Amino acid sequence: MSTAAETHDDHHDGHQDPYHLAHHFDTPQQQFDAGKLGIWLFLTTEILLFSGLFCAYAVYRANHPEVFEFAHLYLNKPLGAINTVVLLFSSLTMAWGVRAAQLGQKNLLVGLLALTILCGFGFLGIKFVEYRVKFQNGELWGPHYNPKEMPGAAKDEDDRAKEDRQREAERKKHEEAITVAALTNTVATAPAGYHYDQSKYAPASSDNVDFASISPEWVRQQGSDTKPPGSIAETWHGDPPVNAQLFFSIYFVMTGLHGLHVIAGMICIAWILIRATKGEFGPHYFNPVDFVGLYWHIVDLIWIFLFPLLYLIT
Repeated sequence: MSTAAETHDDHHDGHQDPYHLAHHFDTPQQQFDAGKLGIWLFLTTEILLFSGLFCAYAVYRANHPEVFEFAHLYLNKPLGAINTVVLLFSSLTMAWGVRAAQLGQKNLLVGLLALTILCGFGFLGIKFVEYRVKFQNGELWGPHYNPKEMPGAAKDEDDRAKEDRQREAERKKHEEAITVAALTNTVATAPAGYHYDQSKYAPASSDNVDFASISPEWVRQQGSDTKPPGSIAETWHGDPPVNAQLFFSIYFVMTGLHGLHVIAGMICIAWILIRATKGEFGPHYFNPVDFVGLYWHIVDLIWIFLFPLLYLIT
């Protein structure tokens, strides 16, 4: 009389370690297909979850385009682009890891899984840097939105009125200088506090500009611009929208939820990494590696949508 283990081995013709085949499956292929169907059903629910957030994004952006055009200027595009590259590279290492498991390349599998986890840590580290800046500068959601750098409406009415009077006085000085330059066809001295694009207009120096070659309209628009280069105030013209906090509410919900999924994916990869070090995966059994890889690819794909929608608004 044969033992249960022997019967189990005989039933599967030695094609599968009996400890990897659940009792309610007849063949390893049946178990793999069922698991693949299950993971796709789970990923469908994840897609539905983020689809609701994308719909909210679309509704708010359609109704408040100025909010998104303004608030996205606070995001760090280079860091977002680096994170995109990091996740794309992690997808490569994860897919390569699945192939290594299928071929029974244990050492390669362990190395690729470890590299994927390191990419996850890199992504989270960069995101932490972004979040820290947001908290330090008050670029937050709802009532917590109080950015340090705020053009236009963030200033007191008295300060704005004072600046308007000063700007008007400087424009009059410019118009007088342009008139003199046009009549004499000479180079006039720019009033203090004015800055010009020397690469475009090539003045004799930073203080002397050939006003006869510059249109009055350009001077009126640019003459009083003393905003620091690269700042939000320089990029955005006019008062900021009143509901800018809506953007940051959506930003933190979508990127925060995505970050939690990255952490969950790293935990799953760490789980199969521990198992891989024990030599549990090979040509006849690589199901967990394949399933976790699918999850990781979905997490990466979601970020591929988040990056242009949040960071690259035009």
